[in-house]
Amino acid sequence: MKSLAILEAIVAVYDDWGIGDGATQPVVLSADRAHFRSVTAGAAVIVGRKTMEDFPHGRPLKGRYNIVVTRQDMKIPEAEVVHSTEEALAAAARHERCIVLGGASIFDQFFPYIQKAYITKIGCCPESSRFFPDLDALPDWQCIEESPLYEENGIPYRFCLYERSVEGGDNHVKRQ
Repeated sequence: MKSLAILEAIVAVYDDWGIGDGATQPVVLSADRAHFRSVTAGAAVIVGRKTMEDFPHGRPLKGRYNIVVTRQDMKIPEAEVVHSTEEALAAAARHERCIVLGGASIFDQFFPYIQKAYITKIGCCPESSRFFPDLDALPDWQCIEESPLYEENGIPYRFCLYERSVEGGDNHVKRQ
């Protein structure tokens, strides 16, 4: 019998649940970057090719197993390239933890399979053309942990952990 893995997500959102404008994140906090590194260390990650190209040096993240979703026929050193949701889910199922990193179309594609989300809520509202689903407005999601309100460069933020309730459906990924 195959065991199940749970997909997670990590994302920074603004007051309107915006996540960026095009391929850029308008407000970047060093504390959020440190939180991202801590949460994703040692995990497998699912990322779109364009988002990966926005990483330092446009390379896969070190210390993580990188699953890159793209329509292009290409090889990326230090990453497993997949071309469909199904291929990415099969790759994710081989790992204890797998975290979806984005971008927006990747979050949309994998949202039905995500059971846990690490959300950094940034207290401002820059122009965004891409959005993450507002988990506060979805009945099958609940915030189970919330940090105190912090501030960096005059911008308030907090770290929140959300989980999808069991009633949200069976959205587990089968581990091989």
